[in-house]
Amino acid sequence: MFNVFIDGREGTTGLQIFDRLSGRKDISLITLPEEKRKDAAARSECLNSADISFLCLPDAAAKEAAAMIKNPAARVIDASTAHRTAEGWVYGLPELSKERRRQIAAAARVANPGCHATGFITLVAPLVSGGILPAGYPVVAHSVTGYSGGGKKMIAEYEAEGRDISLDSPRQYALTLSHKHLPEMQQQCGLSHRPIFQPIVADFYCGMCVSVPLYRRLLAKKYGADDIRAYFAEYYASQNFVKVASEEDVPAYLPANELAGTNYLKIYVSGNDEMILVCSVFDNLGKGAAGAAVQNMNIMLGLDERAYLA
Repeated sequence: MFNVFIDGREGTTGLQIFDRLSGRKDISLITLPEEKRKDAAARSECLNSADISFLCLPDAAAKEAAAMIKNPAARVIDASTAHRTAEGWVYGLPELSKERRRQIAAAARVANPGCHATGFITLVAPLVSGGILPAGYPVVAHSVTGYSGGGKKMIAEYEAEGRDISLDSPRQYALTLSHKHLPEMQQQCGLSHRPIFQPIVADFYCGMCVSVPLYRRLLAKKYGADDIRAYFAEYYASQNFVKVASEEDVPAYLPANELAGTNYLKIYVSGNDEMILVCSVFDNLGKGAAGAAVQNMNIMLGLDERAYLA
């Protein structure tokens, strides 16, 4: 039996992690009464007594919580942006490599990936590491997400009666091209420059589709769509949660909510002789947040990574 504490259980990700763990027989959840929820001493005791804690907090609060942990045996998974490029923290995307999976298994500090970043990195990092995409390629990415990615405030806004008519339309944001996921996207992919990243939130609860268009003529290896599809299929062949669609499975319309409610991520490759489109579809609350956090916990505890995940 493992003792687990969720610091920030009241947020969207915290609630999702709690739901995924509450029915497990191998986990004992450490909880605080409402009046102690923000008590620093009480939180510190929980953080230091748990086998693993999840930090589902704003960045500043996550840094404070991590600093409270003095017990070397106490391990932590941070779901915030605070430590994703920080020294001493392992970036929790086990599908990147066998070595990354080993690092996560042994780590005391794991930074859970961002949702958009998960979709981007699973597409771009293998292409860079495989010498297909030059590190200096001018990468552009688009991402369509459900509104649950904006947290409780945005969920309430979208689900309110008499809401603003603008919410009926997809809305592009991060118009300054400085989205908070960009540092991890660049670092984990080994890119020389930050990509141009254009996220869009739309009127559905959960799901995400990240797409990256590529010019074949600018690739270091002049791979076509079939070559890249085959490369991805081999790269992810041993993974439980990342799958690559066949050419026949590429639909005329690719729905961002195709894998809502699961911890799976599916890669689609399409295009023509000159241009290639690579897309990743997954649940922004699943593989993009809480599901990935539980997967990392399973790996850290030496359990089957698929335990209680669908």
